[in-house]
Amino acid sequence: MNREIIEQLAPTGSLRAGINMANFLLVTSRGQHGEPQGVAPDMANAIAKALGVPLVLVPYASPGELADAANAGVWDIGLIGNEPARAEKITFSAAYCEIEATYLVPPGSKFQHASEVDQSGVRIAVMARSAYDLWLVRNIKHAQLVHGETFDSTFEIFASQKLEAMASLRPGLLRDVEKMPGSKILNGQFTSVQQSVGTQKNKPQAAGFLRQFVEDTKASGMVAQWIEKHKVQGLSVAPPSKP
Repeated sequence: MNREIIEQLAPTGSLRAGINMANFLLVTSRGQHGEPQGVAPDMANAIAKALGVPLVLVPYASPGELADAANAGVWDIGLIGNEPARAEKITFSAAYCEIEATYLVPPGSKFQHASEVDQSGVRIAVMARSAYDLWLVRNIKHAQLVHGETFDSTFEIFASQKLEAMASLRPGLLRDVEKMPGSKILNGQFTSVQQSVGTQKNKPQAAGFLRQFVEDTKASGMVAQWIEKHKVQGLSVAPPSKP
């Protein structure tokens, strides 16, 4: 292993991996001592083993908080959705897995497909600063976004304010639809959230290593094995990146 890569990714002697605890598909449980477990921690552990250094998981309550800490010197890699707004200060690998994002609509809604929702007069509940919220902020032209701070509070806003739609990851909506009899999840998607491994901008050798490492874990079947091990529904291995 190139010494410069190790120095860039583990300057303290350990690999400090920022983990987004809000993503229930990538962090599916807690270990005996409360440590995060799931596909994202498994990816971080594999990177640490490849570097030959100990792993320290640094949990964050939301992806926005993880991204905000990019230049604070508290994590070396961040496992988070790859979004242009975040890429301004984080260098991302290609995605190692992806998650479909779509809408939940209330009983009696006229909408059938995700492509129909962006209309004047439509209010969309969405968790603030999630990867799919960042996509909506960039791309929604007519509808109004109404932000919640957590998954649960976003659903409460959707239900209590009788909004026309709620945006989220499809696997999460499969749980939310049961809370509102007669509601439905729309066909199609407005985006898919690309989950990647990021590091700070001033680490070119480290970024190159992470890009290749992610491609290798996809090609070898490791990512698919982690998804199967944790029995995650709605998470798929991302396709190979284009050269």
